[in-house]
Amino acid sequence: MKLKYKIIILSVLAILSIILFLFYQLGPNWDYVLPRRATKIFAIVLTGSAIAFSTVIFQTITGNRILTPSIIGLDSLYMLLQTFLIFAFGSTSLIAMNKNFNFMISVLLMVMFAFVLNRFFFKGEGRNIYFLLLVGIVFGTLFGSLSTFMQVLIDPNEFMLVQDRMFASFNNVNTDLLTLAVVLLIAIFLYVARFMKYLDVLSLGKEHAINLGVPYNLVVQRLLIVIAILVSLSTALVGPITFLGLLVANVTYEFMKTYQHKYLLVASMLISIIALVGGQFIVERVFTFSTTLSVIINFIGGVYFIYLLLRESKSWSK
Repeated sequence: MKLKYKIIILSVLAILSIILFLFYQLGPNWDYVLPRRATKIFAIVLTGSAIAFSTVIFQTITGNRILTPSIIGLDSLYMLLQTFLIFAFGSTSLIAMNKNFNFMISVLLMVMFAFVLNRFFFKGEGRNIYFLLLVGIVFGTLFGSLSTFMQVLIDPNEFMLVQDRMFASFNNVNTDLLTLAVVLLIAIFLYVARFMKYLDVLSLGKEHAINLGVPYNLVVQRLLIVIAILVSLSTALVGPITFLGLLVANVTYEFMKTYQHKYLLVASMLISIIALVGGQFIVERVFTFSTTLSVIINFIGGVYFIYLLLRESKSWSK
């Protein structure tokens, strides 16, 4: 099947899933229900697109289909910030409860962290992307430990608020944040367009990319900042979804069977939207909000991650 036909099939499935979510059991109060469902769908599309886009690019840079951008510690930094705000100012303070402030400070802090890592570790000779990932893992562990330490000390009632922010939620998304997120996402996509010609070559590896004339360090540094912004955007908007990128990216590779990123990126975003819309539909209609979307995705993604590890270990043994 041609790649364009596969994109069309995914587009149709994404549109049908969105229509089903919007209009299923709409009821007589449709003028109240429909705008809220539309806001939720809007947040799902933005989040799914950002996570899928960033994961595919990240795996291209690292040359590894098991890694995701969360490995550099951005999710842990987000949870550290949420825990610190409640630990320092209390759950009733305007600083902790203001969604606009929380969103801006979360995005700014995570991007600054990624920028500092990027600039510092690409500054010297002999340092590469894998050293950056190793340092990211160390910082992620540190941030997680600090978060746990503060969570033990805070009031149990306030801990419930922290616990709510550990899982992604599309139920209370601020429309003001969506507008800002759309502007940032469009700006990022336009910026990345100038690097699209390098992505197919980067998938061959660092040595081949350099030999073919790609300014490797410059391109990787810029793309890592873009990845950090996208991950920060999605995490600050709805919360962390650890395994979504891993799941979506690998399903995309299996379905598309191509190296061309102009198809992979579009397909991954569509698959991500289908997965999130379908998952949210199951959460609301089947489980009646007794669980969260991130729990379902992390369970499926975790099982798939184990499958990928076992498959890689079999290939290495051969």
